[in-house]
Amino acid sequence: MAKKIDKHGYLESEPFDYRISKDGKVFLLWEGRQVKTLAGKEADRFIAKVGSLDTQALQLALAKLTGNFKRGNER
Repeated sequence: MAKKIDKHGYLESEPFDYRISKDGKVFLLWEGRQVKTLAGKEADRFIAKVGSLDTQALQLALAKLTGNFKRGNER
């Protein structure tokens, strides 16, 4: 039996999104707020990878890229 990654079904609500700027930077968003910026080779790799992902896989990839950003000072 495979281990279920999203045990609480949070990623089904699609909280993560991304935007690509004209200069090739990728802005990663969580609930509409920017939490990380990718640039250069990292942004290029992300753009190449994202085209082949379905919605659930995209949400998981975005969650992994943003990392553990919610710690201590969020309001």
